[in-house]
Amino acid sequence: MWSNRQAFRNGNRDGIPIALGYFAVAFTLGIAAKSAGFTALQAAIVSLTNLASAGQYAGFTMVKDGASYIEMALMILVTNARYMLMSSALSQKFDPKTPFWHRLLVGYSVTDEVFGICVSVPGKLNPLYAYGAMLLTVPGWTLGTYFGVIMGNVLPDRVVSALSVALYGMFIAIIIPPARKSKVILGLVSFSMLLSAVLSYVPILRDNIPSGIRVIALTVIIAVVASILFPVREDPYGNITQEGEYHAA
Repeated sequence: MWSNRQAFRNGNRDGIPIALGYFAVAFTLGIAAKSAGFTALQAAIVSLTNLASAGQYAGFTMVKDGASYIEMALMILVTNARYMLMSSALSQKFDPKTPFWHRLLVGYSVTDEVFGICVSVPGKLNPLYAYGAMLLTVPGWTLGTYFGVIMGNVLPDRVVSALSVALYGMFIAIIIPPARKSKVILGLVSFSMLLSAVLSYVPILRDNIPSGIRVIALTVIIAVVASILFPVREDPYGNITQEGEYHAA
């Protein structure tokens, strides 16, 4: 079990590449915010209080299109509903004695990437690990949005396009290491990609199921199937056992 200082330092270390990626990707978010009429400060406040790329993109786009508050609320709820699933899953990583305020603060910083590194922590999750990552990822996302509003429209289109795919590189960096170590994870990742492709490219499914609903449905279905077929257990020391294998922390 990590000490508080070690957990915080490890979170700092693992948060560096995420923060750098956020700073780059948030430039394109800043461009969307500027086109919707937001100032740099307003866009930065939105990023600081939301930390949700897809939800913010949807919000800025709907503001630009003059959508109603109800329409925006429903769209952002659907787009960001996956964070409720992530938070519920992450809550199981805490020691049962972890105070509520720790859970609340960690919940604020839950993003796809931070969730990925937190659930990969062996054994129970020390909140200080999440705080260490959060100390870098939150400013990275906020400042990236701020400077995106200021400088985004000055950058060449090719540079903006390149920055927009940086987030996918971070996703790959999160899933590849555990997938190389576990055939179960590799199979689940491959299966989820296949299902996602089917839902995205089969016309009848693509046109009738919103993208946010697709993400939620895939997450729930695959998580339920995996938990039934490949249950994860922990020994008294917090080390994970799966498929009859022993994984040392």
